[in-house]
This record gives sequence, structure tokens and C-alpha cells, in this order.
Amino acid sequence: MSNSQEPVRFGLVGAGAIAQAYAQAFTQTTAAKLVAVADSRREAAEKMADAAQCQAFTDAESMADAVELDAVLVCTPPSTHREICCALLERGIHVLCEKPLAISSVDAEAMIAAAEARGLHFTMASKFRYVADVQKAKELIANGTIGEVVLFENVFTGRVDMSTRWNSNPEIAGGGVLIDNGTHSVDVARFCLGELAEVQAMEGNRIQLLPVEDTAKMFIRSRKGVLGSIDLSWSVSKELPYFIAVYGSEGTILVGWRESKFRRAGDAEWTVFGAGYDKFAAFRGQIENFAGVVRGEESLVVTPEDALASVQVIEAAYRSLARGAWEPITEPTAELA
Repeated sequence: MSNSQEPVRFGLVGAGAIAQAYAQAFTQTTAAKLVAVADSRREAAEKMADAAQCQAFTDAESMADAVELDAVLVCTPPSTHREICCALLERGIHVLCEKPLAISSVDAEAMIAAAEARGLHFTMASKFRYVADVQKAKELIANGTIGEVVLFENVFTGRVDMSTRWNSNPEIAGGGVLIDNGTHSVDVARFCLGELAEVQAMEGNRIQLLPVEDTAKMFIRSRKGVLGSIDLSWSVSKELPYFIAVYGSEGTILVGWRESKFRRAGDAEWTVFGAGYDKFAAFRGQIENFAGVVRGEESLVVTPEDALASVQVIEAAYRSLARGAWEPITEPTAELA
């Protein structure tokens, strides 16, 4: 970039629900500016572009060829990520790609290698790492506030009709709720606990009669021996006020949707440390971090190693689902470790 004070010029590929959340986040920051939108559905691209007062295109390549871009945010279904991201990287553009990064680790490694070969920044967007309460919980774990961590729990459940959504098409999404919501879960678990060693996944009853799992449970074990459980569903809601619970030898941390708190053994009261999940602050944080990286002023909060590991953990979870047993997780490649 010629002037580090100018906003980073972003293109956006995809104009669906997630892209719309990002488009709103662009209006809340001065670090980045949305200058172009591409979507195979011309009307959807034009509608979003009109709202953002920028140009519309029907594919990523024509957008990249016609507009001066510093970075592109890819918000298309997972099966398209490798082709779109590699085409943009080949044009010398930094790429931030929505989760899941890829359907397979082969595709993930190919995208990461393409970026490395050109000296470009590339990683996966993973919004929960940018939630202030999740970051504070990680700090509390690291400084020993609740002693040695023993158990970790994560719950992402809610009733959503998936019958007409691409997320439930295995050829497009790579699976069901396990790869969709579960990608967030394993990244949050790694963020809080460090590398994961093994996983066991089980499927619940298919309430929606989808070709993929709509309810699943994962058990995980970190390399440090912490045992975790993850509940995922599109068909039930557990109606819990928190989505992360961390149990330590000397206390408990609860990260909630509207309030986060911890209590040490012997404390009479809980200590509140946050106001819960702020969706748009998380989306804005992702954009601002990647813009800072493009400027050379920040480091990636989610590294390519993190992105690849998320794919590898989910791959291991599906192997476990098929085998009905604990499955070891492939370690990131040496070049990324």
C-alpha cells in the first residue's frame, strides 16, 4: 500500500447472510473500505454494492481484474474456496476466507502454499477469537485464575430449518453441523486449550431428515490432557446462558451470550468480566486485524497453522464418526508448525 493511513481496499466475494454481516462491519471501521462486491447472483451483488456505494461483479476474477484491491474477503460455500482463493492469490491479492477454510486438508494446504509462494497473507476468518470475552477467558486460563484446567465445554445449538440451505448439502458444505458449527468449536477449543490430540464424534437422531448430520457431539482431548465436550445441533436448543464453560482445579469460567463470569473455589460470588457476545464487534475485529496485517502493523490472530488445524480436526472427527472410536488428529505440517 502506498499510504498506510489510507483504508485497506477490500473486495467481498459472496453476498449471502455472512457477507451482509461483514458489509455492515465495514461501515463501522476506518481501517478498511469495501470497494467491490462479487456474487454469481447479479441482483444480490448489485443490491449489496448499491448499499455500500461500490462496484458489483458476477465473479471474483473480473472483480480483481477491474478494481484495485489490497485484500479480498471470501464468503462463498466451502467447496468453492480453493478455486476462488487461488485465483485471487495468483493475482497478488491478500485473502481472508470465511470458515470452514476447506472441505479437505489437501485443499487447505494448497491455498496456504499458494499464498506462501507469493509472499501473501492468507488465513481463515474465525469470529469467536475476536470476541472480547473469549479473549479474556483465554487470559484467565493462562494466568492460572482457575488453577489447572480439567474440563472444557462448548455448546452451539439452535433450531434452524436447514432443508433448503447449502450448509446441509454435503457436496457443497463437506458435511453437516459437524463441519459447519463445529469448525468454530474446534478453533475456540484450540484457542483456549492449545493443540488437540484426539477426537471422538457421535451423531444424534436426524430430526430434519437431511443427507447430513443435524445433531452431533464431539469429545476432545488436548495434548495437555484436558478433556472437552462439544454439543452441536440445528434441531435442538439447549437454552443455556453460556456457550463456553471451563472447569479448573480452583474455579470455573463461563463465557455467555449476554454475560461472562468466573468464580474461584471459596469465592462467595461470581466475578463478571464481560458483557457477552457482540457479533458485529467480532466481525469488525476480523476485518481490522487483517487490514493491520496487510499494512504490516499487526500479526494474524488466526494463523495459517490455526486454519489448517481446524480442517484437520474436523477431518479426524468425521473419521471418528465413521469408525465409532477415538481418532488421533493429524499434526500441522512442519513448514507451518
